Amino acid sequence: MGQDFAGEQMCPKYEGAMNILGKRWTGLIIHVLLRGACRFKEIREMVPQMSDKMLSERLKELEELGILERKVYPEIPVRIEYELTKKGQELRPVIESIQAWGHKWIP
Repeated sequence: MGQDFAGEQMCPKYEGAMNILGKRWTGLIIHVLLRGACRFKEIREMVPQMSDKMLSERLKELEELGILERKVYPEIPVRIEYELTKKGQELRPVIESIQAWGHKWIP
């Protein structure tokens, strides 16, 4: 049945992944970007309870981690879009599994 984990240490790579995905709003931002490139305002509309400041912080963190890319288009006015990198796209099965679990178990 269950495993006895006494004395075992947490895998540092798993812990690192959970530190990224466990941050508030991160999973929701990734979920939105799995649909395709979005502008700041579009992400904000999909996650309305998140502040602009928090969205900016999370986008910057995800960019620094190589999970998303910020693309600037030199138009008038300037257009900025956020898009998942290959590294970010590989989170699709993780996010979809969490979504399926939520549909099944969260009332």
